[in-house]
Parts: sequence; C-alpha cells; structure tokens
Amino acid sequence: MSPRGVAIPDLRERLFAAAERVVARDGAAALTSRAVTAEADCAKGVLHAHFAGLDEFVAELVLDRFARSARQAEGLQAEVGQGTVAENLQEVVLALLDSLPPAVVGLAMTRPAAASHTREGFRSGAPAFDAIQHAVTAYLRAEQRAGRIPAGSDAEAIALALVGTTHHLLMTRSPGQTADAEETTRRLLVVLLGG
Repeated sequence: MSPRGVAIPDLRERLFAAAERVVARDGAAALTSRAVTAEADCAKGVLHAHFAGLDEFVAELVLDRFARSARQAEGLQAEVGQGTVAENLQEVVLALLDSLPPAVVGLAMTRPAAASHTREGFRSGAPAFDAIQHAVTAYLRAEQRAGRIPAGSDAEAIALALVGTTHHLLMTRSPGQTADAEETTRRLLVVLLGG
C-alpha cells in the first residue's frame, strides 16, 4: 500500500482501472469505495478524498472513458487512405465498446446520482456520442474526398447509423458479447458502405 501523504502518480486512472477490474471479476454489486481502493492498493479514504462519493466516481469513470473514445475517433483523420474504411471504423467502435464495460455503464445509468452527474458532465461539454459522431462524419468526408467511398454517400447518415448502433450495443450487451458486437458492426458497415 502507498504510504500516507505521498502523492500517487496517475491516481485517477489507477482508481478507474481498479474499478473496472473489480466489476469484471466480481460484478457490479461488488463495486464499493473500499473494493476499489483495495484493488488499487491505496488507502481506504483515497477515493473519497478525490471524489464526492462512489456515484461521482462512477460518473467520472464513464466520462473519462467517453473522452478517451472521442480522442480515438478524432484519430481517424490520420487513417484516411490507410487500411480499409470499414476496418478503421470497426476499430473505433470496438474500442468504444471495450472502453466502457457493460456493468460500469449499467451502474452509471441505474444509480440516480451517478446518472445525474454523467448527464451534467455531458451537458457541460464532456465528449459523448455526438463528439464521436462528428469525428466519424469528418473521417467519412475525408475518405470521400480521397475517392475511397462514393461521393454520393451521406456521411452524416452513415455516422449516425454507426454511432446509434454502437450506443444500442453498449446499452444492451452483456459481458463477454464482444464477438457478437464485432459481427454486428461488421455486417452494418457492409450495408452502410455498400460493400
């Protein structure tokens, strides 16, 4: 355990990763501040020293993972002309699904205070599905200009359908359904991209 009074580098990420491990191993019901700090090998009070409580912590975890996914989606611009359009988009979708475990999303939506804090974060400008959708639209338009998807394709509609499906998969899947999500998005991309 870290000594008291000594700064812990990357504490926030350390606590978030610990929470994800607790939920993956023991289920959502096992997520308590003590379980998180024990898993992170930190003092029991560390979580409450940095967050108003478990609900705020869970909401901040979800907001952090959405921000990470939005950054990855913005990185699509560097992939223009590389690989295939479908592979590039599938990578972003699967990364989003991997970054938000179903049980953590469930906690953030079913705990009223966590849900409220998450919504407030989104209202205050935290990246959410809209940021991912805008990044996907921009990527698709760039691929249109590069001639890799038909000029007549509706980039906004494709992005909306892809991100909407991702949202559905995120909110309805159970742990261990990654293969199903991968197949679903692969089939969807074939339809959306016409190939």
